Parts: sequence; structure tokens; C-alpha cells
Amino acid sequence: MLLNPEHGLGIKHVDLWNHNVEFLEQEAVWDRPAVFIEFCPIKWEAQQRGVSYRAEPLVRLHIVTDWVEGLGTQDGDAGSAIDELSLSEAIHRVIGCLDGESFYGFDIVETATNHNHEDIVESIDTYQCVAYRQF
Repeated sequence: MLLNPEHGLGIKHVDLWNHNVEFLEQEAVWDRPAVFIEFCPIKWEAQQRGVSYRAEPLVRLHIVTDWVEGLGTQDGDAGSAIDELSLSEAIHRVIGCLDGESFYGFDIVETATNHNHEDIVESIDTYQCVAYRQF
């Protein structure tokens, strides 16, 4: 797997997205930083009906870290907060422009940060690629 500790990213948990941060009290505890992978619906366009198809699917990475109090303050530990926010950049260095057997050009197209947090921060990086399928 690309998002594992051997890449030095410090990610402690990787799983499929299941609205994990919305039900923190009901979820089994998972270590952070964590990355949850969300596969958005794919709309396939026939290149040759019944034989070959092309799509530009979106994949969202929900990057969940602990909130570090004091970001931007003189007495807070802004250094560790900034380290947590830069995890997105570290992930991109590993998976940006990735190609595979049935896709190519996997690259970041959007980033959103959840500003309604208490103990955690969720950043969502959306990646897109060109995918193809043959039957």
C-alpha cells in the first residue's frame, strides 16, 4: 500500500471512508493521523459500446489529525500544528501523478478543510485521474 509507514509519512491508520469523523463517539477508536479513502461515483462514457469505457473519477482522501491548540499564537506550539497540516503535501509527494494498469494522471484537484472541529481536524484532498475499462 502506498500510504504506509515505510514512506515516512507517520500515518497510523488507513481505511475506507464511512463518515468516520461524523460519529466519533460511536466508532471504534483509531489512531491518528489517519487517512480514509472515499471513492466517488464513477460516470463511464462508452468509447466503443459494450467493449471500452473512459471516465475521470474522483477519489477523496480524508486526512484526519489531532487538533493542536495555539496555531498562530505566540505561546502555542504552532510548529507541531503546521507539521500536521503539511501531511497533505507529504501524501501528494507519494501519490501525485500516479499511473496504474487501468488509470493514469492521478493528481490533486481540490482541498477542503473542516473548520468545525473540536479535538480533530479533517482535511479532504480530492484527486482525479483518467480511468479506462475494457470488457
